[in-house]
Amino acid sequence: MKRTLDKAEIDALAGKAKAVRKGDAIRGSKKILPCDMRRSKQLAADQISVVTTLHQSFARRLSGSMGAHLRVAFDTQVVSAEQLTYKEFLDRLPELTYVASVHAMPINARAALQIDMAVAYASIDIILGGSGSDKIETRDLTEIEEQILETVVQLILLDLHTAWAPVLDLDFQFEQRQRSLQLQSSMISNEKVLCINFEVHVAESIGTLTMVFPAVVSNSLLRRLSAQWSYSERLPSRDSRRRIRENLLDCRFKADLSLPNTPLPIRKLINLEPGQVLTFPKCARDPIHLNIAGKPAFLARPVRNGTQRAARVEARLFAPTNAAGHQG
Repeated sequence: MKRTLDKAEIDALAGKAKAVRKGDAIRGSKKILPCDMRRSKQLAADQISVVTTLHQSFARRLSGSMGAHLRVAFDTQVVSAEQLTYKEFLDRLPELTYVASVHAMPINARAALQIDMAVAYASIDIILGGSGSDKIETRDLTEIEEQILETVVQLILLDLHTAWAPVLDLDFQFEQRQRSLQLQSSMISNEKVLCINFEVHVAESIGTLTMVFPAVVSNSLLRRLSAQWSYSERLPSRDSRRRIRENLLDCRFKADLSLPNTPLPIRKLINLEPGQVLTFPKCARDPIHLNIAGKPAFLARPVRNGTQRAARVEARLFAPTNAAGHQG
């Protein structure tokens, strides 16, 4: 005998079927989390470590060369190495700063170098004969001051090339200072860039130095570091250090005495003739440079030792380094 369901029983069965389907849907659903694609492919901890170690070497080199160039204490320390978009870098820039575009050859890429105005003011003042500690009103650089600061940028790029050369041999060439509107078009705003931040102490001023490298440069650097270099801090054995020291003691370095670099107007040079005296804007009682391997290392005076010329050393121009290459 067939049973006929009434309307209430049919509605009850339909409701139960819907509840089962809804429960299955809830159990089979996946949890969805937001994803920011701009944060993908961030530097791993080991990559940050090798990049930081490489630029710590650059910072030590720059501290020595800039200290010799300015003849004052110049200390550079790595603060961070990070990967971000070019727009994020631009958003961090102070309203008044110095940014130079840098051409990386032979890969034909453009990088950027940013210097805080505090560091720029102090460096320019020292080069012009000041102490670098005088209070300077916050303002933009004049055209002459920009040309003077270019010499500092050139020295930074030279030390950067030397530090990178064993890993990635690029020639970094200064292009020009970049203004606000020019900065916007230097790189693609959402391009991933490698940003290396340094803290700089010069005279009594403290500021930052930042280097920004586009993806084509940073990716090449990271690949080379991963493939060729191991920056594990393994200490050499005592015997190994002794052999290295003995080998270094037999190395020969060119030594010479010279006056510090002194810009002179072309008017004084164009009509020079043999026998004429060219007067430099330096006091005759001041010591001159004793250069080691082409770099000023000491202040010294030319003297005679018997029948030979000699140099009497009076002061060191940079801090000595220990066997591991760290400043003492």
